[in-house]
Amino acid sequence: MTQLQHFDNNINIKLSALWGTVMSLYIYCDYFQLYVPGKLQAMLDGTTIFGVGDQLMLMGLSTFMLVTSLMICLSILLPPIINKWLNIVVGLIMTVFLAILVFKSGYYFYQVFAAVESLLTLVIAWYAWKWPKSQSH
Repeated sequence: MTQLQHFDNNINIKLSALWGTVMSLYIYCDYFQLYVPGKLQAMLDGTTIFGVGDQLMLMGLSTFMLVTSLMICLSILLPPIINKWLNIVVGLIMTVFLAILVFKSGYYFYQVFAAVESLLTLVIAWYAWKWPKSQSH
């Protein structure tokens, strides 16, 4: 009987895959928000984000998405020590923001997405914290 071989994935690939998953969940959640009654009209009226459509709020939320997007490639490209600490810090900051959203939204789908996203960003911080050490001979 042939057995499938399991490859132990590099920590960089695990972190990048987790960030990619978080980013995908952000996008799907934003898409599903379009089905919230009144959302499209609010977008047309320029009051799309928490009732405020100003540039400062949009810049803040864009930065949130930008950081997550960049973490996908930075988790592969950065040197280990910088990578470890950046994933811990960004992972924990995102976990806090997302955990707050779990309790601030009145829509169940949004709470579920925020809960899963916060769990994944916590896993990212945990993986980074447990970054494998090199074996010195």
